[in-house]
Amino acid sequence: MTDSANRRAVVTRVTGETDITVELNLDGTGTCSIDTGVPFFDHMLNAFGRHGLFDLTVRATGDIEVDAHHTVEDTGIVLGQAFTQALGDKAGITRFSDVCIPMDETLVQAAVDISGRGQAYCDLPIPTERVGSFDTELAVEFFYAFARDARVTLHVRELAGANSHHIIEAAFKAAGRAMRYACELDPRVNGVPSTKGSL
Repeated sequence: MTDSANRRAVVTRVTGETDITVELNLDGTGTCSIDTGVPFFDHMLNAFGRHGLFDLTVRATGDIEVDAHHTVEDTGIVLGQAFTQALGDKAGITRFSDVCIPMDETLVQAAVDISGRGQAYCDLPIPTERVGSFDTELAVEFFYAFARDARVTLHVRELAGANSHHIIEAAFKAAGRAMRYACELDPRVNGVPSTKGSL
């Protein structure tokens, strides 16, 4: 379900491993309500939404008794689908953005092209295997799933960093802020910002 006039979407995806619903308002104020059963991931999604100024509700249940992999990856899929729906025909959007976020010793860059071609490149060397109980390699899995289903080109690159929590959090904040700027409407853009006439 999509309200293209208000750039909102609600997407639900149910599999044998997860049951996830995402509500998204691209033109929000950063009001977030997140519950995935994975506390550190909730914290990261909250950072993504707040710094992107997206109103974001995520409700996810998954087989976290196995591990958090399916929940994190599938949430990336559903969030990506919500962005695709909320963006509609993409008329008037800014399309590109490039953001660096510092967090103490850490500096992470995220660059976005709302290209219609879902792909990601992540260079996030994280020094530990876990932050609390969260498997740190799942951060990259989230970004790959999100970019593919949002149909955006996303680059996330660690320019400096030593603390795993800081690196992952800066990455989510940078991605959220980059998506915000790329999704913003530019009154000077006439139609879709592409020489091909479509994205």
